[in-house]
Amino acid sequence: MATDYTITHLKQLESEAIYILRETAAQFEKPVLLFSGGKDSIVMAYLAKKAFWPSKLPFPLMHVDTGHNFPETMEYRDRFIEDLGAQLVVASVQKAIDEGKVVEETGPYASRNGLQTVALLEGLEEGQYDAALGGGRRDEEKARAKERFFSHRDAFGQWDPKKQRPELWNIFNGRKHHGEHFRVFPLSNWTEMDIWQYIKQENIELPNLYFSHERECFVRNGVIMGVCDFIEMTPEEKKTVEKMTVRFRTIGDATCTGAALSTADNLDDIIDEVAAARQTERGTRADDKRSETAMEDRKKEGYF
Repeated sequence: MATDYTITHLKQLESEAIYILRETAAQFEKPVLLFSGGKDSIVMAYLAKKAFWPSKLPFPLMHVDTGHNFPETMEYRDRFIEDLGAQLVVASVQKAIDEGKVVEETGPYASRNGLQTVALLEGLEEGQYDAALGGGRRDEEKARAKERFFSHRDAFGQWDPKKQRPELWNIFNGRKHHGEHFRVFPLSNWTEMDIWQYIKQENIELPNLYFSHERECFVRNGVIMGVCDFIEMTPEEKKTVEKMTVRFRTIGDATCTGAALSTADNLDDIIDEVAAARQTERGTRADDKRSETAMEDRKKEGYF
């Protein structure tokens, strides 16, 4: 009987990501995996567990904590880390504010999202990490589409898209000078649909924010925002607060992460919804709407 050696596209993506995770562990002295509690970082940590099983992860997980996270995300983070048996390192934006290293924005449109860069770079320097694994995907945003798997950062943590190294035949060059480091993106070739299909295939638990639920919301510049203690609303916005049935396609700082109207409360419905969507998941991110090059500008300063 003929044997079918065909593998699915999800299996190919999984194998590629595991290969990159192992290459990172092999080429760098002290890598760290950036973990936000969002679906991409959850999948990446899950893949890392597969890559190094039955051993423990050869690197810690780092959460850049703005202090303005959704409570559901923080609860999930602590439970996930405990189940994984991994070490958690927290880079705190609040600490950077308290120490006077950054100045917090004020007013209705204030956000700590941009302040994450300082906390991240300080966390990498304190831990002397020479590679930071991130869950960024090329389909998310035009600036992320320019990233290589191994993305070089200079001694100041800055990214120059014109100085990316060639990666022919998946040969990765992790050589660097003292003080420099790399950001590594094992999920570069994945799409939002791939992530959801893999989550369903592997039965990976997620924060309940990703599923349809009722929440008090208001609309700001076309983005549905969840009411929370961290967001200062204008008098006009306060008048428009109402309960909406929403879910979040991406999870980040509560002050800049928008929701989408949705009744998708299970993985099959979410996959159908993503297939029919005409807006990228970052289309609900208020931080990306600050300028046409908002993401690229932040990345050049040292952002994820």
